[in-house]
Amino acid sequence: MTRTLGFKLGTIALLMLLLMIPLMLIDGLISERQVAREGVLANIAQSSSYSQRITGPILVVPYRRTVREWKTYEQTGQRHLEEREVSSRLYFLPERFNLTGSVDTELRARGIYKARLYKSDSRISGQILVPANYGISEDLADYRFEQPFLAVGISDIRGIGNALKLRLNGQSLDFQPGTGDRLLNGGVHVPLAALQAGVVQSLDFAFDLKLQGTSSLSVTPVGRDSRVELSSPWPHPSFIGEFLPSERSISAQGFSATWQTSFFATNLQEALADCVGEEQCNAFYSRDFGVSFVDPVDQYLKTDRAIKYALLFVALTFAGFFLVEVLKRLAVHPVQYGLVGLALAFFYLLLLSLSEHLEFALAYAISASACVALVGFYVSHVLHSWMRGGGFTLALAALYGMLYGLLSAEDYALLMGSLLVFGLLACVMVLTRKLDWYGVGRAQPASGN
Repeated sequence: MTRTLGFKLGTIALLMLLLMIPLMLIDGLISERQVAREGVLANIAQSSSYSQRITGPILVVPYRRTVREWKTYEQTGQRHLEEREVSSRLYFLPERFNLTGSVDTELRARGIYKARLYKSDSRISGQILVPANYGISEDLADYRFEQPFLAVGISDIRGIGNALKLRLNGQSLDFQPGTGDRLLNGGVHVPLAALQAGVVQSLDFAFDLKLQGTSSLSVTPVGRDSRVELSSPWPHPSFIGEFLPSERSISAQGFSATWQTSFFATNLQEALADCVGEEQCNAFYSRDFGVSFVDPVDQYLKTDRAIKYALLFVALTFAGFFLVEVLKRLAVHPVQYGLVGLALAFFYLLLLSLSEHLEFALAYAISASACVALVGFYVSHVLHSWMRGGGFTLALAALYGMLYGLLSAEDYALLMGSLLVFGLLACVMVLTRKLDWYGVGRAQPASGN
C-alpha cells in the first residue's frame, strides 16, 4: 500500500508525542532526585550548622523608669497621683563597623550527595559612641540604668569555632552564650561595667570570630559607616542581600569583595527604632548582604535544562531521518523512528544517573557518546549504507556538542539556540529546494541503495 506524505508526517508527529511520555517521566525523576538531595543537605546542615547571619555588636542598656499619672476616683471624683515603674531598653549602634574575613569551603558527603560547608575566620572591630546620659534629656531623675551589655547576633551559635573574647578599650572580656535580647535571637553577649552616664563615652571594640555554616554567610551593616571585606578560594560566589559589593574580583582562584554602606543607604537606625517601638522588625531583619556558597548550576539543574531541549532534539533527528528517506527514496518504518527516539530519550536518564557519581562534563561525554554510537550503528543498517550512517552519526554528535554549548553558555543560550534552529532550517530548505513534494507524496518508496 502506498503511504502518502501526509500519513508519514502524521505518524512521525504521533511518535514525537508518545516520546514525551518517557521524557516527562525522566523529568519527574530529576525533580525527585533534587528533593532527595535537598533533604540530605538539610539533614547535614541540621547536624552541623545552618546559614549564618552576623548582626552586631549592638550596645544594649536596660533601664527602669518611674512614670507618674494623675487619675480620678470614680466614686469621689478626687484626683490622685499614681506612680508605676516600667522597664525598657536603649539600643546604640556603632559609629564604625568593620569586618574582614576569609572563608574556606569543604565538602561533606552522605551517600551520593554532597553538601558544601564553609569556615570563616573574621575580625570584627569598630567604635560605639555613647551620648551623655544615654541621650535622655528630660526627666533624667526618673531613670535607673542597669548593667549594659554588648550583644552580637549569630543565627546558629553551633557554628562558633573559637572562644570569643572582646577587646574593649584595652580590656579583655569573655563573651557569654545568648544575646540577652529578643531582637537578635541567637548569639552571644558581654556584660559591661557601669558607664559614666554624664559624659560622652567612646567604646572601641574588637574580637575574632571563627564561624562554620552552610549555604550562605551574610552580615548586617550595623555601623553608621560599615565596611565588610570577604575573600575566599570559592570561584562561584553569588552575592545576596540588599546591597551588592562596591568592589569585587572573581577568578578561577577565588573571589574578594568589599561592601561599603552608611545609614543614609541602610536607614538602619530608623529600622531599629521601628523594631523596638512598634515591633515592626521586617526592615531591620532584611538589611543584610553577603555571599552564597551553593553551586550556581548543579548536575540536576543542568540535566533539567538539557531535557528542555529534548523535543527539539527529537524533532531535528526525525527531520534528518525523514530528509534522508525522501532524498534517497528509502523506506524507514515508524518503529525504526520510534527506536531512535527512545535512544535519544534514554540519553537523559544516562546523564542523570552518571552525573550523580561523575563530573557533569564527563557524564555528558559518556552519555552522548553511548547514544551517538548506538544510533549510528542502528541507522547505518536502516539506511543500508555505512557512509550515510556515518554522516548521520556526525550530525548527531554535532547536535550533542551544540547542546553542551547551550548548557555552558547560560547567558547566550537563547541566542545560540535561535541561531542553531535557523541554521538547520536553512540547511533543510537548501537541500530540498528542487524537491517535488507532490511527487514524493505519490511515489512508492523503494528499499535499497
